[in-house]
Amino acid sequence: MRFLGVHHVAIIATDYARSKIFYTDILGGTVLDENYRGDRDSWKLDIELTGGIRIELFSFPDPPVRPSRPEAAGLRHLALAVEDVAATLGALRARGVRTEELRTDEHTGKHMAFFFDPDDLPLELYEA
Repeated sequence: MRFLGVHHVAIIATDYARSKIFYTDILGGTVLDENYRGDRDSWKLDIELTGGIRIELFSFPDPPVRPSRPEAAGLRHLALAVEDVAATLGALRARGVRTEELRTDEHTGKHMAFFFDPDDLPLELYEA
């Protein structure tokens, strides 16, 4: 097998409009496509962040809460590579995004920090 890269990450939002603003206005994503799927009463929004990172944002009626703390089995988080973690944290905080403190990965020596989307899903900034 030969993988070429990650095609997209899918996220289900509890408040579609709020999450759309977060991923487009706050994180700067570009809307590629947006469709309402009546048979599922669901929106699907294709977004591209800088660096070619694609996110599919979905809405569904009353989705169950996905636990993230304590650590739950399954996909843990999405990590985004940035040149300057501290500067990016500052920009997110200035936009009202909840973040954790800057820290250093004990194995690589690189800076990293977590921030959270409107549904409290963990997203990570990692020094490129």
